[in-house]
Amino acid sequence: MQTSPIRITRTSPEEPRAAHLLADYGAELVARGRPFSPMEPPAGDRPLSWVDPHELEPPGGAFLLAEEDGVPVACGGVRTLSPGLGEVKRMYVVPAARRRGIARRILGDLELVARELGHERVRLDTNAVQPEAVALYHACGYVEIADYNGNPFATHWFEKRLA
Repeated sequence: MQTSPIRITRTSPEEPRAAHLLADYGAELVARGRPFSPMEPPAGDRPLSWVDPHELEPPGGAFLLAEEDGVPVACGGVRTLSPGLGEVKRMYVVPAARRRGIARRILGDLELVARELGHERVRLDTNAVQPEAVALYHACGYVEIADYNGNPFATHWFEKRLA
């Protein structure tokens, strides 16, 4: 089966197509057993690890949107935690586009952006309800580290030194 090329562009996480993907991401996490969407935590209940969408935009971050035939199929962002240290956030691939290397490509592009931002390392967190994400991060050279952000919904924390 021939697939169309994937086009990855930088955008805002609040751009309508990106926002729709992020809503789907949150709904999938809830369906997998997370108590609420990371995109819409209950009022007054935002953990310290909460990500403001503007943190995933210049000058300290970036958000990538992957499209196939003009249809959004994946996204991910990177933000600055401190000088030299970035954090990957909101990695998501729609179910119909999985197992085609798109997540690996988005992650690789986010690492390039992190380097552009001056980061020597990137971190990320995920939850055991996303075993495919845990496997991807291991396969891409991330090593498990201790909890670095106090995210009460994460079960795995990773870091990678960028070459």
